[in-house]
Amino acid sequence: MQKPKTLGERELNLITVYSDWEFSMTPNQFYAKWEVSYEQIALICCRSDSTVRGWFKQGKNRRYPNRNDLRHLALMDFLLEHFEEIPEHLQRLFYSASS
Repeated sequence: MQKPKTLGERELNLITVYSDWEFSMTPNQFYAKWEVSYEQIALICCRSDSTVRGWFKQGKNRRYPNRNDLRHLALMDFLLEHFEEIPEHLQRLFYSASS
């Protein structure tokens, strides 16, 4: 087992910036921009289909996505928009991490 990497000033600063980052996209914004189903949004956000359907309801039974859901959608939007611009060696890391 490898020893954990030490965090330097750059890494600590990156953690601070990331934690304050207001990177988000609502389900309605994502749905309006991309031709996706509620089931695909559920997959992106690691939520059930019924939870995602609740995000699009009106009235007292409406559910609301949390900060992590909004970040998942924003990140997926970013990947859909810019994946070809990501260097190939980083794309390979992305695909190898998902298998």
